[in-house]
Amino acid sequence: MWKVLGFLVYAYTIYDVVTSRFANQNDKLIWILIVLLLPFLGTILWFVIGRGKRV
Repeated sequence: MWKVLGFLVYAYTIYDVVTSRFANQNDKLIWILIVLLLPFLGTILWFVIGRGKRV
C-alpha cells in the first residue's frame, strides 16, 4: 500500500514539474533531474522549495 502511494506522489511530482511554467527553462530541467535522480529527497524538495519558484 505504501509503495503504491509513494509511486503516485512521485508520479504526480514529475507531472507537476513538467507542466509547471518557469521563467528560465534551465530551472525546469534542473528540477526534473533532481526529482528523477533523487526520488525521495527530490519530491520533498520540490514541494518545500520548488513550487514557490514557478511563474
